Amino acid sequence: MATALNIKRKNIDLPVDTLQKLSIMAAAHGKSLKKFIETILITKANTIAVKVEENPSPSGDTWFNDPENMASVKRGMEDIKAGRCRAYSMDEIRDLLGV
Repeated sequence: MATALNIKRKNIDLPVDTLQKLSIMAAAHGKSLKKFIETILITKANTIAVKVEENPSPSGDTWFNDPENMASVKRGMEDIKAGRCRAYSMDEIRDLLGV
């Protein structure tokens, strides 16, 4: 269970009718409302498997699985953050290409 060193406080806002229902459920379980809500949330969170993938593609495009491609993407993101890039309009691109 959580200790005082690894607990974070967070205020939450819930509709009154939700709190009333949770209060009744908490009393039925012999728990305080706070403890009851914490137990529900902790139990739910412990059933969720969180998997973080580096592939930023929502469709899982395998192009992003290539380390060289991802390195290029990361360099581009660093360039954007450092201000080493410029946005072009379609008209400017056409002019540059001579289209």
